[in-house]
Amino acid sequence: MSWLLRAGATGLLGSILYPVYKFVIPPLTGEANLSQLKLPFKSSELREDKASSRIFKFGRELGIIVITPQNEVKAFSALCTHLDCTVQYRKDLETIWCACHNGQYDLEGRNISGPPPRPLEQYDVHISAETDEIFVSKKT
Repeated sequence: MSWLLRAGATGLLGSILYPVYKFVIPPLTGEANLSQLKLPFKSSELREDKASSRIFKFGRELGIIVITPQNEVKAFSALCTHLDCTVQYRKDLETIWCACHNGQYDLEGRNISGPPPRPLEQYDVHISAETDEIFVSKKT
């Protein structure tokens, strides 16, 4: 009888801990590392957008693409360097802003106020003259 109780308790404990382990430990296979990405929208669509910015997925990370007041197209990592919150473009302030702790970055990605310890990672932006497609790549 004690053997059955131990086996049952071990089975119960295993059925509880195994899903927790699979949730906490990420799988060994992951997405491929990207060096360049074609965005799912065109430059003209971005310019027509009233917010003048969009968030996009760059592999496992988020990125933000912005039309500056000087009509330049710039792209950055959309993860705040403080606590990895998602940043957003504030057109009224002409800054990239993190809502978590009021961190602010200028349109070169440099941290200008708040707790962020370092600048945002900046991406290279290439716009095809023929197709108006936007390509974003990591800086080399």
